[in-house]
Amino acid sequence: MEERAELMSGSGLISVRASGIHGLGCFAAAEIPAGTVVIEYRGELIDRAEALRRDDRGRPGSSPYVLNVSEDLYIDGAVGGNEARFINHSCEPNCRVRRVGGRAWIVAARTITEGEELSFDYDYEGDPQGPCRCGARTCRGYL
Repeated sequence: MEERAELMSGSGLISVRASGIHGLGCFAAAEIPAGTVVIEYRGELIDRAEALRRDDRGRPGSSPYVLNVSEDLYIDGAVGGNEARFINHSCEPNCRVRRVGGRAWIVAARTITEGEELSFDYDYEGDPQGPCRCGARTCRGYL
């Protein structure tokens, strides 16, 4: 799986540009078939205590790019990360996160059309993190 993630991210499947959801976003540079590993989510591996310390609440030194990989392992895309950190949240995502062995890959949950913004559900497990701006038909109203 690692080789495929490298191949896909290096092949120009995504581009980063301004997003209507929030800040920057990742967009499909070509049609991406369902089940395709789009990119590995990279960054610094940190434990739960450090992830909580870096929790993005607008404080100086906080990080909005922390992704949960397992119960006590997180990836902070702000440190040594790649363009995957710009994939925004949606309540109706077109991608999902596949977590294996302390790593995370972004996988197309359905066929994604060229020019479509990539998204996954940040799923903060019932701990609302702020208002949602995804614009999905079934938006729950919060991250």
